[in-house]
Amino acid sequence: MLEIKAVSRYFEGLAALYGVNLTVPEGKIVGLIGPNGAGKTTLLNCISGLDHPSAGEIIFDGVRIHHRSPHRITALGISRTYQNIRLFNDMSALQNVIVGLHRHGRSTLFHSLFAWPYHWHEEKRLRQEALDLLERFQLAPVSKVRSGNLSYGDQRRLELARALATRPRLILLDEPTAGMNAVETHDLGEQILRLSAEGITVLVVEHDMALIGQVCDEVVVLNFGEVIAQGTPNEVKQNAAVIEAYLGKEELHDQPA
Repeated sequence: MLEIKAVSRYFEGLAALYGVNLTVPEGKIVGLIGPNGAGKTTLLNCISGLDHPSAGEIIFDGVRIHHRSPHRITALGISRTYQNIRLFNDMSALQNVIVGLHRHGRSTLFHSLFAWPYHWHEEKRLRQEALDLLERFQLAPVSKVRSGNLSYGDQRRLELARALATRPRLILLDEPTAGMNAVETHDLGEQILRLSAEGITVLVVEHDMALIGQVCDEVVVLNFGEVIAQGTPNEVKQNAAVIEAYLGKEELHDQPA
């Protein structure tokens, strides 16, 4: 479904990504891991249109998207969450989700001004769909609360609910469990598995290896902008290059045999 071919991204001559090749098969959950500064968020930014590669191609379902704008990429069926939460803090939880759903509304300015029954019925439908998404993430009790006043864990779940509101075929998750405790992390892992069961493809950036092992079919490891390993969670966890990237050569050699 998603093909990343020899993608590089340079910032003032420094390579944040260098010759990255990556495939995300349809219906699978692929983990993207690596030390801080490895280029993981940069890659997600290039996929979602917030940034563009300096070289290489990004192809989604046969369509080249590496120079498209974010709203056009969203229209193709790609949605995402962010490492740093990006909600409309002055809007309620419900309103945040409704914003994501309005891309699928058919009502026009004419309908809202002169065909108000049609407009009202559509607004009612979108509101119910938004409420269903909040219920899915146990957020229905805080539907009227300003998102800026929600707990950190609730904000994380709300951002995922809003991403789902665009009805994506591929969802990009950038450290979705950051700041969550072990129980919250496991529960969100169950939600990610549910996405896959519903036919949504997932690319997840995450540092929590317990979550990676819980949900991922395959894991890709970045280090200094390059892919250094790829395989199942167990294969990657035992890869010497991966251990070295996380621990460093000295610490690796000091580990007991």
